[in-house]
Amino acid sequence: MSTKTVSLKLVTSAEQASGLCSMAEAYAKACDMIAAFAREHRCWNRVALHHLAYYPVREAMPALGSQMVCQAVHRVADTYKTLKANGKIRKDRPVPSVAFQPTSVSYDKRTYSIQGDTLSLFTPSGRARIPFVCGKHQRDLMASGTPKEARLVVRKGVWYFNLALDIPDVAPVQGSGVIGVDVGENNLAATSTGKVWGGGKLRHDRDKHLAQRSSLQSNGSRAAKRKLKAISGREERHVKHINHETSKAIVTEALRAGTSEIRMEDLTHIRASIKAGKRIRARLHRWAFRQLQDFVYYKAKAAGLRATYTDPAHTSQTCSVCGAIGKRERHLFSCACGTRLHADVNASKNIAGFAMPIGLARGVRNSSCIFAHQASPPAAKSPSL
Repeated sequence: MSTKTVSLKLVTSAEQASGLCSMAEAYAKACDMIAAFAREHRCWNRVALHHLAYYPVREAMPALGSQMVCQAVHRVADTYKTLKANGKIRKDRPVPSVAFQPTSVSYDKRTYSIQGDTLSLFTPSGRARIPFVCGKHQRDLMASGTPKEARLVVRKGVWYFNLALDIPDVAPVQGSGVIGVDVGENNLAATSTGKVWGGGKLRHDRDKHLAQRSSLQSNGSRAAKRKLKAISGREERHVKHINHETSKAIVTEALRAGTSEIRMEDLTHIRASIKAGKRIRARLHRWAFRQLQDFVYYKAKAAGLRATYTDPAHTSQTCSVCGAIGKRERHLFSCACGTRLHADVNASKNIAGFAMPIGLARGVRNSSCIFAHQASPPAAKSPSL
């Protein structure tokens, strides 16, 4: 069983939008009250925090409803657990304060329901029935999955309902073949079947975005600040879109080739090994290789394929035909045995054939993923420039 999230765009009237704003403000206020209990008692266990804060919050905000208070307790507990896991809470210092903004509200199956194209949501003034729109892909997921928790969010005045779904696992693809995938910056990806996805245009677009931001930041005028706000997140969305398209094409190529496993390099800590000038380091630190690998992972799982990771050492220098150390000049790899191949295709063939996997990829959570391996992380290779 895997979890996916679909985003439903709500078509709200002015009155409904006002009601949702009131709901978000009340929910944020409840979270702030509960956070005060968490800080005072250094408590972020859901059950213990519930016993501390539930009745005071219910008494102070009776219109919010019991189940929404429970959701607020869960949100605060999860927030402080994340801070604790990231080392932001220390025993010798006070617990840091957290301020919740009225931009999102957590719901569970008791506080929302879906009937056709209409969403019914709890609000302090009663149930709000709001129509929504979504695409065919989202509808197919909703038809095949089981609804779970959800989050109501607002972006630029538009409300969205992000619904988590339990999706049944697809039967594994029968077969024993392996396709290797080499990711890079000049070329986004290359497979051992010979497919190459160029990255020149994406790199050019990212450099343009960086130059524009630098120019506006150095300007500092009110108009420049307005423009910075308007273009905020544009590059991130563009890169994410390209990575979605590329990962989908990689999984499609694996299915076409009749393989049952996609094997990629473990690039953990690769940025720490980059030895280059300031400009190159800045560009490579924005290289979204992990996001691309994450997308390949969950799309492969949805298609019934396995995704594994391998030690990247020497995959770029080794000849995929004879196993000797060859010579790489830009995009061409050559070897004394007579092999002439695209350098990234040669690396992907080594990933698929020579290197043994170090472990299965672990589950993905939303758009960011943490990988665990059955062996110690290998030494990272330098990206191809």
